[in-house]
Amino acid sequence: MTTSVEPTEALNLPQDVQDLLFREARTANSFSDEPVTDEQIRAIYELVKWAPTSMNNQPLRALVIRTEEGKKRLSPLMSEGNRAKTETAPVTVVLAADTEFHEHLPRTFPHFPGAKDLFADEAGRVEVAKLNALLQVGYFIIGVRAAGLAAGPMTGFDNDGVDKEFFAGKQWKSLVVINVGKPGDNPWYDRLPRLGFDEVVETV
Repeated sequence: MTTSVEPTEALNLPQDVQDLLFREARTANSFSDEPVTDEQIRAIYELVKWAPTSMNNQPLRALVIRTEEGKKRLSPLMSEGNRAKTETAPVTVVLAADTEFHEHLPRTFPHFPGAKDLFADEAGRVEVAKLNALLQVGYFIIGVRAAGLAAGPMTGFDNDGVDKEFFAGKQWKSLVVINVGKPGDNPWYDRLPRLGFDEVVETV
């Protein structure tokens, strides 16, 4: 059984900010034609880049699609239920994991000179990249909300097709496609219940 009680006194964050980032934030399924600027996308990244990752490996990569030509390339690779909203969103961002993240470790993790060598095994490196990039994806969604925008994250798409279409020559593996913008007409589905604290948390 779930509960609607949301205690806030223990959180060192103003109520309106809690609501903006969590309680009142929703996954948008339609978007207005109000543009999303390059400055907003940059501001989102400049906030999200502080997310924690293992050994500061920062594998998240982003492809921002805002042109009609780019949307036409992406649309056939989306599942049928995700096409219309992707075509009409002002901006769509493909978030991916860079499986060659270790090449940057000498700069991003300089106090451990041998860090790069720990990821010589490709299979293990891919798993590390995906795990940490997905952690960053969660922060990206929060960053979109912090910008006063709505996010519509989707995993219903042809990952291999997206990688071939957009990331040829790169070692990027697509993870999530996120529509970004101001909500449009009837943007929300009914709010679904969340599991309660006692159903999720155990203490030992």
